[in-house]
Amino acid sequence: MSTGKKKNTAETVRELVSPLAESMGIELWDVEYVKEGADMYLRFTIDRDGGVGIEDCERWSRAVDPLLDEADPIEGPYYLEVSSPGVERTLTRDEHFARMAGSEVEVKLFSPVDGKRSVTGILKGRDGEAVTLETGDGEVRLDRTAVAKVTTVFHWN
Repeated sequence: MSTGKKKNTAETVRELVSPLAESMGIELWDVEYVKEGADMYLRFTIDRDGGVGIEDCERWSRAVDPLLDEADPIEGPYYLEVSSPGVERTLTRDEHFARMAGSEVEVKLFSPVDGKRSVTGILKGRDGEAVTLETGDGEVRLDRTAVAKVTTVFHWN
């Protein structure tokens, strides 16, 4: 779990690099600054129309690296990682929920609700209080504080 400082660092970096992303036709799906073991990682998850390939990740890394070096928004060493959000995406930001409304999602819960640790349905939206899904049993509103993770569902046929 990230601390306020790490969250703040990720948001600072997001603000710094957003104009670059826009100029390159890249959507910043997520920016994370996290500690794993003894190491710090700055992770960019990028997207664009038509999807993201390894070339896009390389292009973003090469473009963002000098910008980060010049602005120096992070104290100490870190690893820079770039990836696509994939077909089963984790939704964390309001714009993710708005963009993926109408898609099938799985909501994992911190504690069971009605005996279930996860709920799958069509995402209707998220507001300040709840995530709303349309399930086979009707509309379900899950309190945001009960939601551990929301991920899109891709059916591998």
